[in-house]
Amino acid sequence: MKTEFFEDGKLKVDQTDEVNMVMKVLFVCTGNLERSPTAEAMFKGRDDLEVKSAGTGSMAFNPVSRELINWADRIFVMESKHREYIIKMSSESENKIVVLDIPCRYGWNSPILKEILRKKLSKYHLTQNL
Repeated sequence: MKTEFFEDGKLKVDQTDEVNMVMKVLFVCTGNLERSPTAEAMFKGRDDLEVKSAGTGSMAFNPVSRELINWADRIFVMESKHREYIIKMSSESENKIVVLDIPCRYGWNSPILKEILRKKLSKYHLTQNL
């Protein structure tokens, strides 16, 4: 099943395919130590989402891989450099990547980071029940 999205970020569902109500979301930052694991922790445990996080840096805790890119329906990256990194690995993933523009200045689980994530992700309808 090909994953497509409306301009407002909502998932398009082809009614002729088997409906999969769980969206697979990948959050990406550089080291996979602060921003992306915070986002993963915020959204983990929801029935409508399957969530993972990864990093683009050479020392990332969980490095981005082609397997993770292919697994995800939607990829939220913290900076444009993360988008470019993923596109170099998998050019066909370009349409499922969203740049959040969140710089690397917040610690893991920071209340400020969590509020920024809530605001930026609200337009993609992920923040209900948070």
